[in-house]
Amino acid sequence: MPAILHALSIAGSMTWEITWALILGFALSAVVQAVVRRSTVAGLLGDDRPRTLALASALGAASSSCSYAAVALARSLFRKGADFTAAMAFEIASTNLVVELGVILAVLMGWQFTAAEFIGGPVMIVVLAVLFRLFLRDKLLREAREQAERGLAGSMEGHAAMDMSVRREGSFARRLFSAEGHTATAHVFVMEWAAIIKDLVIGLLIAGAIAAWVPDSFWRAFFFDGHPLAEKLWGPLIGPLVALASFVCSIGNVPLAVVLWKGGISFGGVVAFIFADLLILPILNIYRKYYGARMALFLPATFYAAAVVAGYAVEFGFGALGLIPHRADAKIPMSGVSWDYTTWLNIVFLLLAAALVHRFLRTGGPAMLRMMGGTPHAGRRTPTTDDGTGHGPH
Repeated sequence: MPAILHALSIAGSMTWEITWALILGFALSAVVQAVVRRSTVAGLLGDDRPRTLALASALGAASSSCSYAAVALARSLFRKGADFTAAMAFEIASTNLVVELGVILAVLMGWQFTAAEFIGGPVMIVVLAVLFRLFLRDKLLREAREQAERGLAGSMEGHAAMDMSVRREGSFARRLFSAEGHTATAHVFVMEWAAIIKDLVIGLLIAGAIAAWVPDSFWRAFFFDGHPLAEKLWGPLIGPLVALASFVCSIGNVPLAVVLWKGGISFGGVVAFIFADLLILPILNIYRKYYGARMALFLPATFYAAAVVAGYAVEFGFGALGLIPHRADAKIPMSGVSWDYTTWLNIVFLLLAAALVHRFLRTGGPAMLRMMGGTPHAGRRTPTTDDGTGHGPH
């Protein structure tokens, strides 16, 4: 029992440490999603030119950070006419280039990891595009499209089909600060939390258990700590495999990344681990349902290779510039609640979250939440944005 309580205490301390950062990240993401209409996205992603992939990455970064929702939305874009490579770039950016991930990394591990996220993510997308250009055959792509058109449901299909963006015309500020914009932001905010909460809780519990129960000597031996070259070469290779075995994706793998970093995995290994959130076993099974068995083998192979290359790129690039932080600077929170800046930030952002949840509850949110696990018709706009005046969307 003491060992379990110790693990739960660490998980609770981690939760308290990152609460404000999560709320900030999801609030910023909700603001963007409230004014970006999904109906225009697929038409912008019709090829795999560099400009299109850059646009796909930007749109993905403004989208859901839930890995399951990102996979479902990428399939939806592919069915609507988006190029497959562009859809995959969108999917990767949706989970690896989002603000909330960068904020959490900075809070727990240092700004260098946030910089590595936003540098390594585009590297991974470029490498993936090259691999697709070299090895993705037309026959395999046709098979994948035929399977995708069958519309087999996967996790978070309903969430991916919901477009909660504002219909009102006008400037960004006018749309955002309208009553409809307020409602749309609240709905996206709560939906995003609902989408990731299970993975986040599992990730925190796993990280707490590993931090409490696995001795540092095991990690030092496993990651070749003390052997500089072997450590740098091994980390990006093993990081994605640890992610695959952990069953944790999206934001939920950051607490475990802290534990691995403190345990001795290399800087590039941490980055490759984080970028492998789309390779966990449940998502590989979704790839099989969405695109067929052959594509379900092709995607993890190319995603793994791209994550490894991105890990090596930041490992040796940041190392050459002397930007790799000291492990001692990262922290596994264990102190619980105390009156410091974290507590004050948590109070402020919890009040913001409460206001958004209140708006969500007053404007038909619970009914939408029940639909989220279902399979609304692709492309359907869910009637979510009652503006609080009784008139609904404009």
